[in-house]
Amino acid sequence: MFCYSSSMAKAKRRYVCQACGSEASRWQGQCDDCGEWNTLAEEASATVFEMKHHLRSGGRSVELSGLDSDIKLPERASTGIAEFDRALGGGLVPGSATLLGGDPGIGKSTLLLQAAANLARRGLSVAYISGEEAVDQVRLRARRLGLGDAPVQLASATSVRDILTTISQGAPPALLVIDSIQTMHSDLIEGAPGTVSQVRASAQELIRFAKERGSALMLVGHVTKDGTIAGPRVLEHMVDTVLAFEGERSHQYRILRASKNRFGGTDEIGVFAMQEEGLAEVGNPSALFLTDRAEQVTGATVFPALEGTRPVLVEIQALVVRLSSGATPRRAVVGWDSGRLAMILAVLEARCGLSFSTAEVYLNIAGGYRISDPAADLAVAAALVSALSERPLPSDAVLFGEVALSGEIRPVAHAALRLKESAKLGFSRALVPPSVKAQSGVSTQEFRTLAQLVDHMLGRN
Repeated sequence: MFCYSSSMAKAKRRYVCQACGSEASRWQGQCDDCGEWNTLAEEASATVFEMKHHLRSGGRSVELSGLDSDIKLPERASTGIAEFDRALGGGLVPGSATLLGGDPGIGKSTLLLQAAANLARRGLSVAYISGEEAVDQVRLRARRLGLGDAPVQLASATSVRDILTTISQGAPPALLVIDSIQTMHSDLIEGAPGTVSQVRASAQELIRFAKERGSALMLVGHVTKDGTIAGPRVLEHMVDTVLAFEGERSHQYRILRASKNRFGGTDEIGVFAMQEEGLAEVGNPSALFLTDRAEQVTGATVFPALEGTRPVLVEIQALVVRLSSGATPRRAVVGWDSGRLAMILAVLEARCGLSFSTAEVYLNIAGGYRISDPAADLAVAAALVSALSERPLPSDAVLFGEVALSGEIRPVAHAALRLKESAKLGFSRALVPPSVKAQSGVSTQEFRTLAQLVDHMLGRN
């Protein structure tokens, strides 16, 4: 005969008030103690197993240290690529994990191979593990880039166990490159490489090795169609730094952007140009996004954007086409938020008396650049007004300022840095919000409202 033991008894239900914490044996609409309604929620009571086995003993004691304890800053290893070091926050940190994502063919493997070769030539041990290419393919690419003499240790493997077993023999490498994490496979987890569980488990084992042995880990990650890292979102939380390699394969220029960095600032960018000998650094990125025009053009303004600590001057282009057929006008924007464009158009119509309802509006950020800085509002509005009225702005002028829904032009951060970069590139005037101090070589003209700027551009009194 089968009989139930006391340990297999069904756990009693209990209902706890979320307002006062009192318990009840059954659910009711109102708490008897505090009188609140609909605050009782069911909570599972402790089972016999839970009461006998808890987590308050049996583990090892963890050393606690004070917040005010002295610490030593980590020594960074320069990759020999200044733009790469800028995005990383100054170089590679030993024991750190970095995730590099980007579209196929954008240049992720080329960039990491150049960085690995520079570190190896300085005497540091570097291991480059490719799960997508054979060793000979990586070697041929290195020779094509002029890096064939670099003492980089190459391997083609996808088993995490084999990789960790190999690099655990002897001294750990200063840099470990995994290209890519979606091709790695852990025999502790069932499933094909690239699945959510495999990517998470493989990354966890590799990061654990890097933290314990002090190796700088670089993980290459594939991206989806919308540009996000493929695989679990938790992968971005597991690593210390997340880098995104942006750009079009048909264009020459690439932008390396840091969206997360535990050892440095975020929103730092590095600019590269793809050439036959590999990725070359671009010392003056502002020259990439400005058009060298000898005569004034309508619908074009220059905006000093700020990426981290680096000011970059970009050109904003606008085109307004009047429709006579009564068709629904289009609103097309490249490199900027379409919702913010709609807001600027609404402010121009409601506060400045301009009509865009019967016109198609096209907005483009030159050079394939993407802007998220709200300080671009004033430059966008000026470009739209210039395109609508066919009145060009002075070619030596820059604009920046945030536009409120009331039409007020609000000040923005780091105005002095923006003006300094503008003066360096030959711009002599700036149309800015109030209380912006002029810099040497750049005169400022202040506008409190967007209507004042429109009146100035249209020659109204």
